[in-house]
Amino acid sequence: MRHFRLGPAICMLACGGSAPPTTPATPVIEPTPVTTTPPPPPPAAPDDPYLWLEDVGGDQALAWVREQNARSQQELEATSGFAALRDRLLAIYDSKDRIPYAGAYGTRLYNFWKDEANPRGLWRRTTLADYKKRTPTWETVLDLDTLGKAEAENWVWHGASCLYPTYQRCLISLSRGGADADVVREFDTVTKQFVAGGFALPEAKNDVAWVDLDTITVGTDFGPGSLTDSGYPRIVKEWKRGTPLSAARTIFTAEKSDVAVFAYREWDHGRVRDWVGRSPSFFTTEVHLRTGDQLTKLDKPDDASSGTWDDQLLITLRSAWTVGTRTWPAGALLITPLADFQAGKREFTMLFTPGRNTSLESYTATRSAILVVELEDVKSRVYLHQRTATGWRRTRVRAPAVAAVGVSAYDADVSDDYWVTENSFTTPVTLSLGNVGRAARTRLKQSPVFFDARDIVSTQHFATSKDGTKIPYFQIARKGLALDGSTPTILDGYGGFEISLTPGYDATGGAAWLERGGVLVIANIRGGGEYGPAWHQAALKHDRQRAYDDFIAVAEDLIARRVTTTPRLGIVGGSNGGLLMGVMLTQRPELFGAIVCQVPLLDMKRYHKLLAGASWMGEYGDPDQPDDWAALARFSPYQNLRSGVTYPRTLFTTSTRDDRVHPGHARKMVARMKELGQDLLYYENIEGGHGGAADNKQAAYMHALTYAFFAKQLGLSSTRLTLREPASASEPGVEGSP
Repeated sequence: MRHFRLGPAICMLACGGSAPPTTPATPVIEPTPVTTTPPPPPPAAPDDPYLWLEDVGGDQALAWVREQNARSQQELEATSGFAALRDRLLAIYDSKDRIPYAGAYGTRLYNFWKDEANPRGLWRRTTLADYKKRTPTWETVLDLDTLGKAEAENWVWHGASCLYPTYQRCLISLSRGGADADVVREFDTVTKQFVAGGFALPEAKNDVAWVDLDTITVGTDFGPGSLTDSGYPRIVKEWKRGTPLSAARTIFTAEKSDVAVFAYREWDHGRVRDWVGRSPSFFTTEVHLRTGDQLTKLDKPDDASSGTWDDQLLITLRSAWTVGTRTWPAGALLITPLADFQAGKREFTMLFTPGRNTSLESYTATRSAILVVELEDVKSRVYLHQRTATGWRRTRVRAPAVAAVGVSAYDADVSDDYWVTENSFTTPVTLSLGNVGRAARTRLKQSPVFFDARDIVSTQHFATSKDGTKIPYFQIARKGLALDGSTPTILDGYGGFEISLTPGYDATGGAAWLERGGVLVIANIRGGGEYGPAWHQAALKHDRQRAYDDFIAVAEDLIARRVTTTPRLGIVGGSNGGLLMGVMLTQRPELFGAIVCQVPLLDMKRYHKLLAGASWMGEYGDPDQPDDWAALARFSPYQNLRSGVTYPRTLFTTSTRDDRVHPGHARKMVARMKELGQDLLYYENIEGGHGGAADNKQAAYMHALTYAFFAKQLGLSSTRLTLREPASASEPGVEGSP
């Protein structure tokens, strides 16, 4: 399985927190049929006076940005311990002891690496035998810092697509300053040079894939009418080497209202298949098997994801699917022979059966087996599925009871090896190599201990939302936490796009907050994927208020349990989580002491007209439709700002180079709040894309701003505990079960 694709690579950014549970519990999964009562919609607004701030690179807008940046930097850089925290975070991000995650291309493992000496990064390679050593010997393939200096460009790595089976030729994607748009160039991994006269595309939101050495499929900006309303390619062409792009042959055209088009070739256990299709919405795909000029549509539900492995078709359901007399449940993972499915047979095996407190997180395939990662009350469980003469055999793979576990194939065509990562909020990541035929795994690498977690524990709690649904959340705090309301606490949330916030080692939060005595909390609100499609769909479109009610319920539960109080409760979220922050700001300003709102959506009247916004109408609705706007208007933060209200002090952060969520959202919100006399801060990184930072130095600075702001507003001491690495930190290269 050389190319396993479930749809276009277009997604929102899940913002940065996750944490582990310790106490299992069973929430109410299905929302009870209670009608929520959000605030009434605002009156019709006059023309937007701040539209000029949507001019991303305009002189007037950037002058305004620099003025806001200067004020924020002056205040936050002057806070106690800011420089020390910034430097410590940068040391963490640049640490040479971090795990160099790698992917196999034939006999070599490739890794992209950034550190102090290589801020933009090295694309490098080694062998598996050498990778198993404590300090592998790496061969540099491409140095982005050197390339950027030579070309006077601020290149940011966007990845490489290499041609099976030799992997000598790769299509390398490079972004200016971290934007989603990139340039594509053909590269030779033997000569370690870009191919003169090879395939090359100018800057656009490109989608390219190899067919053979002399042919690629291309989705790009071909000129007027070639992009969807979301700004992604709607036309895919087949481009032959040595011919101009204008001569490329169109093989599929999507609708202008679609999200995007896609095409690719997959290599699967010696077989070759070509696929082409479209994404009518963020959550739907139409997929065709391409044989020459003939397209055969895959007869699956539009909202189901699909993939193939060893002549098997796998289908992941987002909604229940009735086939004949059998109804397969939403959230199920089904498998059947591809030839049987194409012949009209609908006899499936259910590799994952959704339960009341379980959901499918991911799956991967080796040469002879499929591994499925399930979530049980947001804790990872891994199962191995193998074919036998009588069907599929399911076996539990050993893993820690409370952890986040990730599994991915090493080389699905030729190997039964697979990578395994394990970590919790207080335990750094361990990377191991497993094998389908062995119970034990070879531990390869372990991330350093970046903060003192000896006295820190994580617990899982459940808050009751407005409609009676039980909402899980994770609390990470010191043992024996005094429940007197005195502890500065940061609550993180996302709640959208079926994205789950699962346990994970947070070196930034640990060093910047936990060590200093603060509490971190992660809310698993509806809209996410923690309990499968129903958990997501419960807060979709007109039901979105449920996600906001859930987050409010968690905040109120923290106060009711005396973990913290309003003056010491801060909240943070980015992207869709930034929208969540804006709603909390406008709906419950009295509940929070401080807010950090990162790369946010905030103007839901115009979000679908800004950059990639139209691709998210499947999540939020269409503001141009009266019934959808009536729902959106009830919570759209920009339209719900009111005079005479004191809002909690807020730090808004975004990026000029974010071409996914328009920086105009944050700019206009800040301008309007300043007009209302509010005291707030704003910082816009001129680079960085949707992630907010283009390199480790920028990331360390941005995170230091966030935690300095919270420390000042919530009253956290700048004292840092002495870091002592616990004796349990393991050596890499040890055979055995972790």
